[in-house]
Amino acid sequence: MQTRRNFLSLAAAHSLLAADSSLPHFAPRAKRIIYLFMYGGPSQIELFDHKPRLAALHGTELPASIRQGQRLTAMTATQTKFPLAKSIYPFAQRGQSGAWVSDLLPYTAKIADKLCFVRSMHTEQINHDPGITFLQTGFQLAGRPSIGAWLSYGLGSENKDLPAYVVMASTGSKIGDQPLADRVWGSGFLPSSYQGVKLRSASDPVLHLSNPEGIDRDMRRHFLDGLAEMNRDQQSATGDTEIGARIAQYEMAYRMQMSVPELTDLSKEPAHVMERYGPDAKKPGTFAFHCLLARRMAERGVRFVQLFHRGWDQHRVLPTALPFQCAATDQPAAALVQDLAERGMLDDTLVVWGGEFGRTVYCQGPLTPTDYGRDHHPRCFTVWMAGGGIKPGVTYGSTDDFSYNITEDPVHVHDLHATILHCLGIDHTRLTFKFQGRHYRLTDVHGNVVKRILS
Repeated sequence: MQTRRNFLSLAAAHSLLAADSSLPHFAPRAKRIIYLFMYGGPSQIELFDHKPRLAALHGTELPASIRQGQRLTAMTATQTKFPLAKSIYPFAQRGQSGAWVSDLLPYTAKIADKLCFVRSMHTEQINHDPGITFLQTGFQLAGRPSIGAWLSYGLGSENKDLPAYVVMASTGSKIGDQPLADRVWGSGFLPSSYQGVKLRSASDPVLHLSNPEGIDRDMRRHFLDGLAEMNRDQQSATGDTEIGARIAQYEMAYRMQMSVPELTDLSKEPAHVMERYGPDAKKPGTFAFHCLLARRMAERGVRFVQLFHRGWDQHRVLPTALPFQCAATDQPAAALVQDLAERGMLDDTLVVWGGEFGRTVYCQGPLTPTDYGRDHHPRCFTVWMAGGGIKPGVTYGSTDDFSYNITEDPVHVHDLHATILHCLGIDHTRLTFKFQGRHYRLTDVHGNVVKRILS
């Protein structure tokens, strides 16, 4: 048993060294990613996928030829009617690119020429938990590494004092908020040192960042040295590589006691920068505050920063809830892109905005002159990307007049992952990890790089 353990330990170590030594596979365009995950399913019909024909069809039944027998969620499966609901919000073509953007997103509209809108995203997942799990890990069931963990494993961090993968979560409307499990930024079967580190808005930004009362930094150093020695003895006896990961995490935590307080101190940010991100930028825990922190992390070499913002699940009262979400996220997201561009960082920083699926063209529940809602819709939704090797001022993919089916250039979740990895110089078919006898990868056995959106 001891020999077998040592063999497995060496095999795992070899896998790690192989990944570290061979990447990137080719010259990257992006050094880092900031992923703005709008959890809950933003409505593409209200935001980016303009469908003027719906005005004349408002209240009529969704044609069977359009629905094509698509399965329904439990929320609308018992409905006897599926009335079409137009968007009540005006659209306009923005910038020189002419991209259609809703009036709900005035700040995003101003930077439309810096963005690439992918309107033909699709997924197989129709409910939130498998949907976000799929976007995060490339598989609908829990247990596989998140995209940030894969990048942390493959590329590491540019800053030894901060994690390669940092996560922040904010909450918008209390209507329709979905639970957000820490496992969606987990490391799965990769060593735990590659999982995302969550920054909190209350007390210590990271749990146990401060030393307990009566423990100073020198004493903490002495304690960790002794603990590391015992852990190394245990690892030598058992061959458990996870113990090595634990030692590395303790050391990172020690360094973060100095780096994180400086990172989260916004007192030296110029007034015009704070104003650009909006009034919430001074409020810890808000999306605006997190966007500004994301830029600061990018400056300090954090490889992957992910911002989750909940509250986009508008099954009912969409005219009340959706504007609230847009007001909380529009200005900060646009400010982040502008800020990166002005600092010369957008060229090597890839920014991604999007949720786990879109919303249906038909109304969930009663359709009234002033109120409507939309159910989950996996067949088509919109994400936007900026910087880091992506063409600016591009709208890619098309949907039918109902924003129900893709008519041109479909982009699957695996394709999105393959394209993101490509921007960082990674061939998605070669970033693998052997687990239980199989070589796994983020894109499983699928995925094609969307070459036409690359700059």
